Amino acid sequence: MRDWQIKRRERTKQLIELGGLVQKAGLIELTDDDRPVLLGAFLAIAAKLQGEEREQVLALWRRRGKRAFEQSE
Repeated sequence: MRDWQIKRRERTKQLIELGGLVQKAGLIELTDDDRPVLLGAFLAIAAKLQGEEREQVLALWRRRGKRAFEQSE
């Protein structure tokens, strides 16, 4: 298999997994599948991560995410 094919498959897998996280968080139903709303929310997250509170926010979100994964197992 060619290098570009491997990279494409890896990227496709990553995008599918990220979409699964959007679904798992309930964002599709909560926004009535309104994609501009979802993109706006993601842009707000990106802006928050560019701020001075980056490390604290990441730690908080990481803890919440880990708990959510543990509860769904």
